[in-house]
Amino acid sequence: MASYPLSIQMQAFIEKTVSFNSTDSSLSGLRQAYSDMCRAFTSPRPAELYVVDFELAGVPVRSYQPPVALATDGAPCIVYLHGGGWVVGDLDSHDFICAELASTLGVLVIAVDYRLAPEHPFPAAFDDCLAVWRALRTGPFRLDPKRTLVAGDSAGGNLAAALCLALRDAGEPVPCAQVLIYPGLGGDRHLASRSECVDAPLLGSSDVDCYQALYLRGTEKPGAYAMPLLAANYSGLPPALIAVAQFDPLRDDGVQYAERLNAAGVPATLYYGNGLVHGCLRARRQAAEVDALYETLIDYLAAKL
Repeated sequence: MASYPLSIQMQAFIEKTVSFNSTDSSLSGLRQAYSDMCRAFTSPRPAELYVVDFELAGVPVRSYQPPVALATDGAPCIVYLHGGGWVVGDLDSHDFICAELASTLGVLVIAVDYRLAPEHPFPAAFDDCLAVWRALRTGPFRLDPKRTLVAGDSAGGNLAAALCLALRDAGEPVPCAQVLIYPGLGGDRHLASRSECVDAPLLGSSDVDCYQALYLRGTEKPGAYAMPLLAANYSGLPPALIAVAQFDPLRDDGVQYAERLNAAGVPATLYYGNGLVHGCLRARRQAAEVDALYETLIDYLAAKL
């Protein structure tokens, strides 16, 4: 970590995270270690939340309902897509942020347990997210489409951006906003952040290449739904908040995406997270720079919902 000027609090978070790394490099070992790490950073949910697991369009989902009555004329909603390189993660891995958003904002949150690579490479995860989004238009909740948005971190940010592109291309209503947190958007390997953050804590450039190869296995020519930075046209997409981490090889994916959205006339707010590393959402209330990210995140979501 010597080459990355991190706060003492961020260093402590990284050391705790890395302590869960396993010597078992198998896929099941990787997933177990990730699950154990996530559990260690997951606080008990606020008692007032009503949380239910069920299926939508054949895809497992989890709903987080706050104790406020959902509006009969349509409730606001966040559809949350978890990170994990399309390879790890599930409904439990990102329970911490879904519960916080539902409780803090007083809105319904739907988390999507999409299929994982390499068993289910692209377009499986993308198809699952799109299927859930479309199913939500008809039930089981009465949602206000003008206050329903999509959010995701890392691989989930990729899926959220791809979802918006696909809906626009199909002529369907798009989310009221897209919130992408340190997203991997298929940026060029020659982007500055790839070399500047080649061995960054928690995610290095070789990790990015490995996860992407597993996700795109068997895909001969990936398009924009796999790698949103390959899109030819960015007009007609929802407004965006794109939060990037300073010490993250994926940083410039988000920077470039924000630039392209703005150039196409789509309002895109770029949050440049000084001192942040990939995966730092779990450092909530442990590092001031992460709390600042949450403040921006929650303010943006509150304004859209």
